[in-house]
Amino acid sequence: MSLLCDLQINLDHEFTFFVNQDLMSEYSGFLRKLIKQSNKKKKNHKNGRIIIQLQDFPGGPEGFDLVSRFCYSNGGGISIDVSNVSILYCSSQFLEMTEILCSSNLSLRTEKFLEGMFYWSWNDIVSCLKSCEQVFLHADSYGLVDKLVFGVLAKIAQNSDMSQVVASSSTSSSASASSMSPETAKNRSDSDKRSTSRSFSCKTSNEWWFDDMSSLGPKIIEKLIKNLGAFDENNDSLVLTKFLLHYLKTKVHNKSNNKLEYSGLANTAVQGVIFASKTAAFSCRKIFWVLRVLSGFSISKESRTGLERVLGEMLDQAKLDDLLIPTGGKRDKGFYDVDLVVRLLKVFVRNCSSAEEEDESLRIRRMGKLIDQYLREISPDQNLKVSKFLEVAESLPDSARDWFDGLFRAIDIYLESHPNLSSEDRTKLCRCLNYKKLTLETCKQLAKNPKIPPNIAVQALKSQQLSNEALPHSREDKIKLNKTRNSRKYVEEKPILLRLKGFEMPDKLADGFEDDIRVNLERRHWNKVMDHSEKVCKETKSEVVSRLVRHGHTHTSSNFPRLC
Repeated sequence: MSLLCDLQINLDHEFTFFVNQDLMSEYSGFLRKLIKQSNKKKKNHKNGRIIIQLQDFPGGPEGFDLVSRFCYSNGGGISIDVSNVSILYCSSQFLEMTEILCSSNLSLRTEKFLEGMFYWSWNDIVSCLKSCEQVFLHADSYGLVDKLVFGVLAKIAQNSDMSQVVASSSTSSSASASSMSPETAKNRSDSDKRSTSRSFSCKTSNEWWFDDMSSLGPKIIEKLIKNLGAFDENNDSLVLTKFLLHYLKTKVHNKSNNKLEYSGLANTAVQGVIFASKTAAFSCRKIFWVLRVLSGFSISKESRTGLERVLGEMLDQAKLDDLLIPTGGKRDKGFYDVDLVVRLLKVFVRNCSSAEEEDESLRIRRMGKLIDQYLREISPDQNLKVSKFLEVAESLPDSARDWFDGLFRAIDIYLESHPNLSSEDRTKLCRCLNYKKLTLETCKQLAKNPKIPPNIAVQALKSQQLSNEALPHSREDKIKLNKTRNSRKYVEEKPILLRLKGFEMPDKLADGFEDDIRVNLERRHWNKVMDHSEKVCKETKSEVVSRLVRHGHTHTSSNFPRLC
């Protein structure tokens, strides 16, 4: 070993460099101090060499190799470019390679190179920012990350409308301007003027930088968002929100990423979506997509609650596949996230109760049809508990369904898919049905269904009878009901006989004649309905009786509807 290599540098106890102490101390103030201390205390000496331990050196062995080559070549030997300037700058700051020791030291040379960043191309400045990731802690503490972030924002501003990129960026703009020389600021102003004509050349001119910036790490992006004053709850920029969603979408399937590093960005994106929902910038379908993507990044409870509130308020705009969100590996609770749908339904119902009555009725009936479809879709899931099925079905008020036929079909599918269900659970499952709102055909199917408990079938038939008995009997009530429910059949016209040419009748007599015709028509209509009900009851009576006997139940004639 040469005697000139009288200094041993150990990096993180893994890498060792043998260099000349006089040469290195000529450029590095930090090494000069350590060498003096070692010589004074006469410690860390071995075979005439001084041993120095360095921890967390910027760039590791690659960074120290570049610095030693710079020193051995008397300030030459290396070429500073966008790929290594971050490491060289941080290494020079770490080793205190200032112009006090040497007029053209490494620190000064890297700073001069960085001053020209506003003349770099877009790809160069993004590449330089990406190279900061391996020395991020040092680059951030030395202010390099801030300098490069301002450079990126300047490039974005040259080709975008910054007023749309961020709502309030006066702080960042002033900080960026203060970090520039007057000549650089003047050149940037000229560049802005030249780029104005192409800034709005396409509809997505403010989004041209999304793909390139998505190659950067989360710490760099978080720094950029913070410098714009739009981090977390302060995010009110639609463009930044779209960028964060685009960025997180590219990271969601990368298993090597630590998802906790992205939680701050995910929460910021959620706050942007919540703010943008006030202007209907995102559709219901898009917000469901946001929920799916961001759920994998450990968003806070407050962010999730806010996102679910926005979704719940517009839930009637959702489609069936929007609600079918997998549980994410927790298959013991079911394949789909039913708890999420229940929470959204509670928000929806609460929001509808404060809306206008007419608007509320339309929205809640639309929701009733969607939830019946949803229940039919999730019913085959073997891990879906009866309690969860009922929780979804009973989340909506009775007024959400004009008819309960769709809900009965969902129950039928559930019973078919869960053949080992106890009689108690089958009875419990049917409690969400309103038998009075079942059509005669569906009631007939229910009574004949062997999976339905016999007492439920009897209950349904009794309810059908009671609903028939509740039909209006007086002529005035019948006329009023027919006008509202069967307006097409009972038009506001006089009978044909009254309009025949040559047929004249006093108005008083004509009105009485018209009433008689209406009453006869109504009587025929209700007789037909009652006959059909009686026919249905007769067809199902024998089957229900046999099922009751088979299950050990006693029965009397009072157990059945009077029509039977």
